[in-house]
Amino acid sequence: MRVVIAEDNALLREGLVLLLTSAGHEVAAVAATGPEVLPALLAHRPDVAVLDVRMPPGFRDEGLRAALAARREVPGLPVLVLSQYVEETYAAELLADGASGVGYLLKDRIGRVDAFLTPSSGSRPAGRRWTRTWSPSCWPGGATIRWTR
Repeated sequence: MRVVIAEDNALLREGLVLLLTSAGHEVAAVAATGPEVLPALLAHRPDVAVLDVRMPPGFRDEGLRAALAARREVPGLPVLVLSQYVEETYAAELLADGASGVGYLLKDRIGRVDAFLTPSSGSRPAGRRWTRTWSPSCWPGGATIRWTR
């Protein structure tokens, strides 16, 4: 699987590269700032994008904005957003209209690396208002996290 990673924290970014490559995935590109994300996604057209929400220069929603823009350019591009924060507005916008191939995962909810790399069917909530469901189009094993109200 070809992956583009967008994460401003160097330790987490390089850790993701090592984890994914050691699991047999190809990391096609990495981005450390918001303005680098969309060009990397469009140039490499990965099988999945793993994106941080808040990235430099503004540390607001640069990663999410890039994900939304990339999905407009490449409909159905699978995106897994990693966030330090529960941001209902961000997640609701990304998951609007029943979007598939989309995930929103809290970084501190990843308790086991093997579960992150190969999630199993039937996993339960990652947070109070998130329910994980499964679809073959997103992450290894097909993880899609959908908004529930």
